[in-house]
Amino acid sequence: MQGSNLTLDLRSYSAETDNHLHDYHQLVLPVSGQLDIAVGRQRGLVDSDRAAIISAGQEHGFSGSEDNCFVVADIPASLAPEFEQLPAFIHLHPTLIQYVRFLHQQLQQHSSVNSQRQMLLLLIQLLQEQCGKSPRLDRRIAVAQDYLDQRFDSAVSIAQLAQVANLSTRQLSELFRKQLGMTPHQYLIEKRMQRAWQLLEQGNLSIQQVADAVGYTSLAAFSDRFRKHFAIPPSYFRRSGK
Repeated sequence: MQGSNLTLDLRSYSAETDNHLHDYHQLVLPVSGQLDIAVGRQRGLVDSDRAAIISAGQEHGFSGSEDNCFVVADIPASLAPEFEQLPAFIHLHPTLIQYVRFLHQQLQQHSSVNSQRQMLLLLIQLLQEQCGKSPRLDRRIAVAQDYLDQRFDSAVSIAQLAQVANLSTRQLSELFRKQLGMTPHQYLIEKRMQRAWQLLEQGNLSIQQVADAVGYTSLAAFSDRFRKHFAIPPSYFRRSGK
């Protein structure tokens, strides 16, 4: 894998131990079976609600059970430097477990590369939220990010955001992309879609109310964006009993 690439796929592992390392972070998330992993001096299982976080440059070996399947994410170290501070093995919260199931379903259906990228970015965000870790950002980009986080349900122009961050629009776009892996506009959409996913999963609001809560006055526009983003319509959550 090239250092600048994000990949998300399904993998199975043999019973024989394999030891190696790589220059990117790797997440191993459970679907079925067990995976015995040694990460540095730590050893643990990926099984049911447990996942492994293998930081870049960390030697690791693994051995799988007879029948196994895992969602595996390869992430450039520069995109999530805080992963180096996370424990090698974590218990997943129910929201993350549900999201892993969704990823498994989408990968089985061979979702598009763009959809996979968006799903992976949301996975990173959910994991950061669970572990209470935030990326180390340039102060000006942190100000811009916080501004978007607080106002994602409103229209925010690039000029307005640049003024808040005390940067030119070109400087803002270049630095924002370098530090967060996307443009401010892409981040705004990502934030809206993340919040929409959470609200739809909770099931307390109608789809129109969710659209309103994330800045869309048009239900059709919201539904179209959500479908493009996740390759499923908002109504998926209603059909599945959520």
